[in-house]
Amino acid sequence: MTSRNDDIRKAAVLIRNASRAICLTGAGYSTPSGIPDFRSANSGIWERVNPMEVASLSTFRFQPQKFFAWFRPLAKDIFSAQPNPAHYALAELEKAGHFAAVITQNIDGLHHRAGSKQVYEIHGTLARMVCTQCHTPYPADTHIEAYVSHGTIPTCPACEHILKPDVVLFEEQLPYHTWQRAENAVREADLMLVAGSSLQVMPAARLPATAAEKGIPLIVINKTPTYIDEHADVVLRGDVAEILPQIVREVTGV
Repeated sequence: MTSRNDDIRKAAVLIRNASRAICLTGAGYSTPSGIPDFRSANSGIWERVNPMEVASLSTFRFQPQKFFAWFRPLAKDIFSAQPNPAHYALAELEKAGHFAAVITQNIDGLHHRAGSKQVYEIHGTLARMVCTQCHTPYPADTHIEAYVSHGTIPTCPACEHILKPDVVLFEEQLPYHTWQRAENAVREADLMLVAGSSLQVMPAARLPATAAEKGIPLIVINKTPTYIDEHADVVLRGDVAEILPQIVREVTGV
């Protein structure tokens, strides 16, 4: 069995040799920023509430007050969060020419804020809201303060219908063009890093299998096991905000 330091050095060598690497990130990537995840045993959001009752498209359409009441504390956590060391580490690897893209299941926009340029937000983004009637998009920050502070449901300035956060709810399809770009990035990649994802949500969970079938190197950083671990070249158990900066220091020599 190899040591943690040996695995970090091996991961660094694989990344140093890559020029089109991609990273798939999940909720565990943002928990160090104070954003709760959804599926962790005893602490995940879905441990406390049925997602179909609060976070489905049906609930949003027919009981929007119920959706917004549930979503309010999560929105507060997201809009007060700051990028953590893992976000900055990944942006540094992209800037150094090793990573071509980030594919994220997160809606918090923290990869962008940390400096990553090519980010595919396959579950949408809370940075934007869209009118349910006239489909006009708006920056969320123009509406979010009143919602988070007072519970005011955001409405369209043009037609006064409810604004929907531009995120993928249960019963909704992923954004087609974003998903296509993500799949293409996997097909063109020369390495894949899975970080902070339990790989339980489809179709994102199948992307590492596509990479494994290609035979490219695969690195997994997560607190708990995933189905793809047995096919990975390196598996590191722990907090991405601690491990990824260590890998970056090995890659850059700084």
